[in-house]
Amino acid sequence: MTSSLDWQAIHAELTGIETITDPQQLTKLSLDYYHFSPILQPQLADKRADLVVRPVNEAQVQQVAQVCVRHKIPLTVRGAGTGNYGQCIPLMGGIVLDTTRMNQILWIKEGVAAVEVGVKMAAFDKQARLQGWELRMYPSTYRTATLGGFIGGGSGGIGSINYGQLRDRGNVYGARVVTLEDHPRILTLRGDEVQQINHAYGTNGIITQLEIPLAPAYPWAEVIVTFGDFLTAARFGQALSDGDGLVKKLVTVCADPIGGYLTALQEFIPPGQSCALLMVAESSLDPLEALVKDYGGTITYQKRAQEAQKGTSLAEFTWNHTTLHARAVDPSLTYLQTFYFDLERVAAMYEQFGDEVMIHLEFLRVAGRAIPAGLQLVRYTTPERLGAIIECHEAQGCAIANPHTYILEDGGRKVIDPLQLAFKEQVDPYGLLNPGKMRAWGEKFDRK
Repeated sequence: MTSSLDWQAIHAELTGIETITDPQQLTKLSLDYYHFSPILQPQLADKRADLVVRPVNEAQVQQVAQVCVRHKIPLTVRGAGTGNYGQCIPLMGGIVLDTTRMNQILWIKEGVAAVEVGVKMAAFDKQARLQGWELRMYPSTYRTATLGGFIGGGSGGIGSINYGQLRDRGNVYGARVVTLEDHPRILTLRGDEVQQINHAYGTNGIITQLEIPLAPAYPWAEVIVTFGDFLTAARFGQALSDGDGLVKKLVTVCADPIGGYLTALQEFIPPGQSCALLMVAESSLDPLEALVKDYGGTITYQKRAQEAQKGTSLAEFTWNHTTLHARAVDPSLTYLQTFYFDLERVAAMYEQFGDEVMIHLEFLRVAGRAIPAGLQLVRYTTPERLGAIIECHEAQGCAIANPHTYILEDGGRKVIDPLQLAFKEQVDPYGLLNPGKMRAWGEKFDRK
């Protein structure tokens, strides 16, 4: 699709914008953590951009958009590349638009902030906390991930125990988006309109700015609790998540032997023990200790907020960083993403699969209640066996957000979003944005 293009001429049309053509850099900036999946590895390993651009402002984004439309060049938008499903990998070459130089915090006031899309989440929180605020939720890649990348390719994370997922109404207030029409426009989306671009992998617009709500900043203490029995640990996690008077930000529960893969924490998680990794407000430490006692747990690690801010955060052993640490020990491991909805399904799957599917729970709010979701570690053997494990979970009423596909609709909701398709038809009529990722767009042409 791009082999016949005159890339020297295209360079000339991008005057004033940083461009990258070095092969090693092109490789680095064309890939993400897709290698977590043995299914995606062979599908995506050889995908590369022909050119990477790093605009510094919205006007330069419009310039890139105009060049892509003029020459019908595929355009893939990238944040920090910390996703796991190939969200920002260019399937058809072309240009990758790296947003990391668009990193200005525009304003923070009264629990709301406006930012450029490339602002790093940890850098943002450092400034927001000066005013008593912080991000509502963030992924375990918090130190390097960008806000735009999180909105475009993420779904939830640390803080979701309080605020649910990004797609929940009120978690994104507004966005500015550059279109890929013959004459690229800048659109301002407000309220429910942002769902058109929320978690859309950049398939239907280039986000340049975001307006997001914030949460009150607490001094977060970090705690590890161990249990001799996984299901007791899971019940403890549910009780803590349900405890309205306990202020928390993270409730992670890992079945034995997952603690053995978290090498930096091994002195706090003895062999044979399941564990809970927690972030709670310092003011909730005393009632937390009482809850731990009720469930027969043992606190093996505790850091108050000031100490916890030094070095590696406990959050970096949770969510998909658990997978990262486990794969550093055993690269044959892969993972699943599961909504169990209740502990009965957790127990059923734990009994059925044992150590083949090691259960790692993250508690989050869904429709007003705390539920257990899984980022299970899977001892991978064959695609067929992985498919059978997924089918078994779904037959038991679990919902799988499949991390082994790069297709937008096949990963999470399993349905076509008519709003996102209609918006793409409006703003990307030539289908240049991240082509090959939106099933609805391909099916549109199959029906013709």
